Amino acid sequence: MAGKTILSDEEEDDIGVEEVGLEDRRDDDEEEEEEEGEDEYEKDGFIVDDIDEDGEEEDRADSDDERQKKKKRKKRESERNFVLDEDDYELLQDNNVGYRRPKESQKFKRLKKARADADEGQSGFSDEEEYDVTGKGGRSAEDKIKRSLFDDDEGPPLEDIAEEDPQLEEEEYGDIGEEEEDEMADFIVDEDEVDEHGEPTRRRKVHKKKLRQAPGVSSTAIQESHDIFGHVDVLLMQRKLKLGNISRYEEAGERRLEDEFDPIILSEKYMTEYDKRIREIDIPERMQISEESTGPPPTDEVSIEDESNWILNQLGTGTVPLFTKGHELAVRKDDIGRFLEYTHVQKLDVPFIAMYRKDECQSLFVDPEPQDDSKPTLTWHKVLWAILELDRKWLLLQKRKSALQLYYNKRFEEERSVYDEARLHLNKKLFDSITKSLEVAESEREVDDVDLKFNLHFPPGDAVVDETKFKRPKRKSQYSVCCKSGLWEVASVFGYSSEEFGLLISLEQMRTDELEDAKETPEEVASRFSCAMFENPQAVLRGARHMAAIEISCEPCVRRHVRSIFMDNAVVSTKPTADGDMAIDSHHQFAVIKWLKDKPMSKFDDAQWLLIQKAEEEKLIQVSVKLPVSIQDQLINDAYTYYLSDGVSKSAQLWNEQRKQIINDAFDGLLLPSMAKEARTLLTSRAKNWLLTEYGRHLWDKVSVAPYQKKDHDGNLSDDYEVAPRVMACCWGPGKPATTFVMLDSNGEFVDVLYAGSISIGGQNANDQERKKNDKQRVAKFMIEHQPHVVVLGAVNLSCAWLKDEICNVICKIFEDNPRDIKREMVGVTIVCADETIPHLYESSRISSEQLQPHPGIVKRAMALGRYLQNPLAMVATLCGPAKEVLSWKLTPLESFLTPDEKYTMVEQIMVDATNQVGLDVNLAVTHEWLFAPLQFISGLGPRKAVSLQKSLVRAGSMHTRKDFLDHKVLDHELDRKVFVNAVGFLRVRQSGNAASSGQFVDLLDDTRIHPESYGLAQELARDMYMEDGQDANDEEMLEMAIEHMRENPHLLKRLEVDAYARSRNFENKKDTLNHIRLELIQGFQDWRKPYVELTPDEEFYMFTGETEETLSVGKIVQATVRRVQPEKAVCVLDSGLTGLLGIEDFSRGENDLTEKLNEGDILTCKIKSIQIKRRHVLLSCKESDLTYGRSNFENGKENVDPYYCEDPNNLGNEKEKTRKAKESAKKHFKSRMIVHPRFQNITADEAMQMLADKEPGDVIIRPSSRGPSILTLTLKIYDGVYAHKDITEGGKENKDVTSMLRLGKTLKIGDDVFDDLDEVMDRYVDPFVAHLKAMLAYRKFRDGGKAEVDESLRREKNENPSRIVYSFGVCHEHPGAIILTYIRSSNPHHEYVGLYPKGFKFRTRMFEEIDRLVAYFQRHIDDPLDAGPSMPLVAAMVPMPMRSPAGGGSGGWEGQSGDRERAGRSDYRNVGGHDGHPSGLPRPYGDGLGWGRGQGPYNRGNDGGFGRSKDGEELWGGSGMKRSPVVGGGGAGWGSGW
Repeated sequence: MAGKTILSDEEEDDIGVEEVGLEDRRDDDEEEEEEEGEDEYEKDGFIVDDIDEDGEEEDRADSDDERQKKKKRKKRESERNFVLDEDDYELLQDNNVGYRRPKESQKFKRLKKARADADEGQSGFSDEEEYDVTGKGGRSAEDKIKRSLFDDDEGPPLEDIAEEDPQLEEEEYGDIGEEEEDEMADFIVDEDEVDEHGEPTRRRKVHKKKLRQAPGVSSTAIQESHDIFGHVDVLLMQRKLKLGNISRYEEAGERRLEDEFDPIILSEKYMTEYDKRIREIDIPERMQISEESTGPPPTDEVSIEDESNWILNQLGTGTVPLFTKGHELAVRKDDIGRFLEYTHVQKLDVPFIAMYRKDECQSLFVDPEPQDDSKPTLTWHKVLWAILELDRKWLLLQKRKSALQLYYNKRFEEERSVYDEARLHLNKKLFDSITKSLEVAESEREVDDVDLKFNLHFPPGDAVVDETKFKRPKRKSQYSVCCKSGLWEVASVFGYSSEEFGLLISLEQMRTDELEDAKETPEEVASRFSCAMFENPQAVLRGARHMAAIEISCEPCVRRHVRSIFMDNAVVSTKPTADGDMAIDSHHQFAVIKWLKDKPMSKFDDAQWLLIQKAEEEKLIQVSVKLPVSIQDQLINDAYTYYLSDGVSKSAQLWNEQRKQIINDAFDGLLLPSMAKEARTLLTSRAKNWLLTEYGRHLWDKVSVAPYQKKDHDGNLSDDYEVAPRVMACCWGPGKPATTFVMLDSNGEFVDVLYAGSISIGGQNANDQERKKNDKQRVAKFMIEHQPHVVVLGAVNLSCAWLKDEICNVICKIFEDNPRDIKREMVGVTIVCADETIPHLYESSRISSEQLQPHPGIVKRAMALGRYLQNPLAMVATLCGPAKEVLSWKLTPLESFLTPDEKYTMVEQIMVDATNQVGLDVNLAVTHEWLFAPLQFISGLGPRKAVSLQKSLVRAGSMHTRKDFLDHKVLDHELDRKVFVNAVGFLRVRQSGNAASSGQFVDLLDDTRIHPESYGLAQELARDMYMEDGQDANDEEMLEMAIEHMRENPHLLKRLEVDAYARSRNFENKKDTLNHIRLELIQGFQDWRKPYVELTPDEEFYMFTGETEETLSVGKIVQATVRRVQPEKAVCVLDSGLTGLLGIEDFSRGENDLTEKLNEGDILTCKIKSIQIKRRHVLLSCKESDLTYGRSNFENGKENVDPYYCEDPNNLGNEKEKTRKAKESAKKHFKSRMIVHPRFQNITADEAMQMLADKEPGDVIIRPSSRGPSILTLTLKIYDGVYAHKDITEGGKENKDVTSMLRLGKTLKIGDDVFDDLDEVMDRYVDPFVAHLKAMLAYRKFRDGGKAEVDESLRREKNENPSRIVYSFGVCHEHPGAIILTYIRSSNPHHEYVGLYPKGFKFRTRMFEEIDRLVAYFQRHIDDPLDAGPSMPLVAAMVPMPMRSPAGGGSGGWEGQSGDRERAGRSDYRNVGGHDGHPSGLPRPYGDGLGWGRGQGPYNRGNDGGFGRSKDGEELWGGSGMKRSPVVGGGGAGWGSGW
């Protein structure tokens, strides 16, 4: 442009559009006034200068003032450009709200560029827009103003253009940070592209910016990027290589991988600088990580000797995982020293030492649990791992001691200038003592003791500042106040110092001189030290005694002595709290620890203490840890003996009295409570160690199982993978997804899939049977086609049990109808059941998406199920990746007490031991990626080194000799020397995978566990045996033939006496190595794992039900839902889906027909009588005698009761009360419903009323009913303290399973009214009712208060107006939902009742829509005779409640306050009247009589809402104590009170 385009401030504000590419205008009025003489148009920031004027503008910007002004303008501009979310802008635009939209952010620029590229060359401008002759596209400022003001363009508004037009957006805003860039530099003209007018169009060249990954990218986004761009590993590696090739002119130093990708992604892929450093260091990876926290281990002999002694003392003390106190280990100190030398000096990993250094430290391989030595088995090297853990603790202990010593030295130097000479001398003595104690400290506790003493005497001073140069807040203790007041001199007069006393009481030093008492009395000495803080001698003595007691309690010698006595003799006692006494019954998790009396700490040898801790945290029990009284008295008396003097003078007695108080304060107030806390910590540590060992034991049992073998498999064959079975894996599906069959080959790779959703349906109609038949035929065809060796079925629920039966029928049908199609391998096909926990974890893991991306979830799960059968170790290792999904595998019931880090440490130990003893076939893993999973657990490797090695092996294709692991020509990242030594013996190199077809020679020794360092010894042994067999082996070729001869004739080695051979060849120190070589020459990499054993019927039953022997056993109390009721029995279902049968004889005495007592959907509390495993159901009982709670049941039901379990005799008298409360609690039990509605909540009636307490009358809550999953309850607030409960009966439910029962019914019924859903209930029923309720409460004649209060109020009004008939309305507190009409004609009040209904107000026999009409009718007919009939209280209370379970406490009948309360009166209306009539047998006078039930309020005392008789025998209705009165009852849709 040739000129300047100028806009005023007012125009800019009105338009709301900011020019882009121009300088910002100056918006500060003060700056305008200061530069008044200058051309305002040159300073307003809206001038569009030509290129020729750039130099002048730059000169102005160079001044300091101009730079400062620019900063101010930018700051104000940022404040003015407040940015909303895009959705907010669209909302403002939709509502035509004027709002100035600021300049758009640059953060979506790349997305807009991508959209522009997808437009296939469209320019993004409307057809009317053309480019000017200068070639610059876009509208001029004037055009934009017109467009914004008048909207005369037919195109989209300016905001939409900013979103849709990437070219305009780029042209207007430019690139941030790119100054003085040519406007046309990024535009090109494609001559082949013209618009419809023939003008050439211009495309914005994509401007490449640095890619920067936003932090917090989810795994889903990563998966999507994987689908679009390819594998993230390849992307990262390519990008890394690209960065390495960037020239120095492109500033390569600033472009790092960390700058372009989320650190989380790089960490998961082990591509950070930290991971690179670990890969490059030639030390085993796990050893490197350990040394990061412990520091480099010492390698000198003295340090190793000291550590060996310490480890030997620590073993067997119960402080180390894998071992508890009491194990007798014949471990030698020399062997421990050699183990430390191997790890510290030679950097050998534990599996290497266990396999190849067994001869040098044999005592470390004595398993405390001896096993059968007849054949090699997988061994969990507990001793080695325990020593390694102790080694880590020792190094951390030494590191802490060194750090503390440095701090002590520095702090002591600071104290030199603070005190006088006397105090300085005392401090020097204390410091030397502390230093000496720190040197000899051998545990963390002892170091804590030393640190406690140092901080007592040398607290952080004012001179100490932290890194931010602020003073550290100083905590003034009572001890420091006393010390600064000079009371330390009085404390020193008491006698022995704390250190001297500690040496005496711990017998480390004998008393040589008698303690001399001061000649003055304590008060006389103290009087000389009175001051403002301590005004009298008594206060001085109190302070001095406090100092002495504190010093004794902080003395390391004293604490060590008291600790040893406390830990050896302390006892633990528990008793329940009030809540715990109610909650903990005989089958509760805490039943075994409810009452413990004086159980010694040494007897806690399992995880029982963790349960005690949990119960205490939940405030169910009270726990005490203390010394027995006799032991504590003896400890105090010993302290008296060593601390008191033997003087007999009066002065000596006075001083001894002071000393006794010091000892009592130190021991009772400080030491013993501190020891109790330490005892709790020690018990927790021991319990967690035991639990960790149990966790490891369960995991070991899972991973040490060999793959499933075919029936005709010879266990002596070495080619395990060639004989691996072909597996057909089946996962049950509910329909979506359908039951799925997946076929896997012998290497675990996917072959085929079949979906058969109808194979296990149980419908009896013709269509279901036809679909089921077709699916069974398809499964048979699938099996005939693929000939599986075994079928594995995931056992997740009882439906799988029936599915197993169907598959058995299919197999039998195949053998009957198609015997010729059956190959030899399929003759012995079997069906095995397996746990689906690991497959489920694999299905939801990220590794499954990478390995099996195109397959749906159920196919991934089925493949994991089959692979777990083929190779359990590899499948478990697959879940040990960066996400550590294996930690979600629940192995023990109490593992929640362990932290994830603690569990994964044990997982690593187990996986390392198992993987290295099994070995890894590298050539087979190259062709089957999932078999690479255990590589990270190979000795010397870790996840980082394993990933690098795996990529190199995949690129290499195959390995032909173990030496290739050191050859960089074969591997891109070859193994370093130390890592190679650790790992190579466990990497199997043989002709498998790609190497099987290469034809290249493979050394037979590389296919064994023999380490290359022992190849010479193996060859020598083979040669000797070869020559003994009459052959000649003098050259190297003959040596290879000798080894092959041994493999072909294993009997030669089987009869070899290793001990005799070792003596003959002077190899007596290599007996274990020779025996190991012998076994490997017989069969290389023989599988030492336990053979796979199929599940027993009992194990299958518990797996199908998801229960355990602890959760499902005879005598267990369970909740059962009634599914079908017959006269003689009821069919129920447990939470697990297991069927339970309840006979009439096990229900209650004297019952003849269960249909009269139970309804479908009722929830019963039952006891398991027996478990029928073959029939897959249990027998139940809900008789009251079987549900009795108490200690007797607990003792009879438990075989191994803790010998220290001792219930308080006073508690036995409360059993009846506990049983009553348990019944009441059982009534409130309800099943959480799967209902989504604003008014619905899964809460009890009490909780509902509590929530409504502060609400307005008319508020409602819909909640589950305790009467079963087929009923809902509507709780409505009538008035303050008055609530009504109405049952909503559900219909049209599909009774397929428990889940379908918990969903909302298709129809809802209140009385005779039927509704489709809860919204209709609210609209048609609740809202009209509430409107009438509020109208009544707001009526002019409505009065607050109870019935008596209203009566009294009317009497006063009557006295004031004797000639008038006074009346009023009030809430009936006794029967919520009824309104009392009270009136006085002469002197006595009369009461009639008005019913509230959605249709209006029902009075006598009429329904009124308005209250005024009701009042008018009442006034006209007040003298009319009243019809005889039941009273309104009866009508309000007559709410038929279905039969409850005996466990729920009470049968049906007419409830009062609620359906969960105890009921009085007769039990069931079915016994006294018809369903449609009155309980008396008479027909209901008005409608069906379903009225309001009684609620909860201050005026319903003692009313049980039933009906009975008064004292004189007259029948009372509704339990209200009122006789029949001539009032009108409710209509058809009244309110009940069942809950």
